[in-house]
Amino acid sequence: MGVLAAERIKLTSTRSPWWCSAVVIALGIGLAVLMALITNIDAEPGQGPPPLTPGLAASGVTGFGVMVLMIMAALTVTSEYRFGVIRASFLAVPNRSKVIVSKAGLVGVYAALLTGVLALAAFVVAKLIVGDEAPGLVLEGNWREIYSIPIYALLGVMLAIGIGVLVRQSAAAISLIVLWPLLIEGLLGAFGSFGRAVTPFLPFANMNRFMTVDDVSGNWHWGVWGSLIYFAAFVAIVFAGALVVVNRRDA
Repeated sequence: MGVLAAERIKLTSTRSPWWCSAVVIALGIGLAVLMALITNIDAEPGQGPPPLTPGLAASGVTGFGVMVLMIMAALTVTSEYRFGVIRASFLAVPNRSKVIVSKAGLVGVYAALLTGVLALAAFVVAKLIVGDEAPGLVLEGNWREIYSIPIYALLGVMLAIGIGVLVRQSAAAISLIVLWPLLIEGLLGAFGSFGRAVTPFLPFANMNRFMTVDDVSGNWHWGVWGSLIYFAAFVAIVFAGALVVVNRRDA
């Protein structure tokens, strides 16, 4: 509990987590409003607005919000390495794994709670703007598009902290977090038959499949819950590797 209290003070006493949270809130709600307004504008007379699903309404949270929280999580580690604060933490708590696990647990739970509330808020805001005539904007049958978001945020934060511990450099950690899902996996999946064969083994592709209610095309070897387990196992391997490394090398 003492380690958790120390990590809570670190998290709440600096400005960057507050600014990151404000950005996530603005993106989550703002894009929900934008998507709803665009849906109303594109609606054909007498036919109602085009389909808008809960996942699309919360796309600001999944597409940008979780990424911002992952960057924030990585910085909680790399900034301490940069300014030497991590050495004081390890001197106070010789069990280094406890420090990293406490940090990941605290930031991860915060990210899950924030994104979960924002996902529901984005759905409600979009529903109020579009109205009851939106054909796809219902939670029945689409719940996975909502509850998968805090799961993704929790696992994403753990992955980001693991990467931060492994590379120690803010620029390198942020580059990996941003380029990996947005560029590297997209490029690998674009190479014809090779891309179709490798896509089922890409971690973020599996997480995106779990977050999408509609079946994602591809040569998948397991169901949607298997995709979640695959991504969670990948995160666990990276995080476990970070714990091994942090205990073996100098701070």
